[in-house]
Amino acid sequence: MATLVAIAGVILIVGGVVTWIAVQNQLDAENITVADDADMLAGDEVNGPLSAYAQADVINEHALAETEGQTYAELDREDERRQVVMTASFLRASLFTSVVAFGLAAMAAGLGLVLLFIAVALFGLARAVGVAPVVPDR
Repeated sequence: MATLVAIAGVILIVGGVVTWIAVQNQLDAENITVADDADMLAGDEVNGPLSAYAQADVINEHALAETEGQTYAELDREDERRQVVMTASFLRASLFTSVVAFGLAAMAAGLGLVLLFIAVALFGLARAVGVAPVVPDR
């Protein structure tokens, strides 16, 4: 059991790290910079969860300023500003998706680390009670 838990832990850690790097590389390739009027991280490259969140937040502020505080649903169907708000909403959703992906990657890696600790404890318990661990053949 300890061996299986350890393998699962390693898989989760590797998966989390690979996911984090993939999302970071994709964001970095877009060459997005946090707007200068953002509340935090102004001028920073968008390549992590905090900078993605900061840019999404400032996009929302800009869209609401353009529409005097009205959302897409509140604007008249013929209002030309609806397209701007719709595009802003799409961009925000994309950035928030990357924030969620970063969070899931971190959670997977953290859970993998916890599983490795559990595996170490199970190996120690097996030794304490005199059970030899089973190591699969390669």
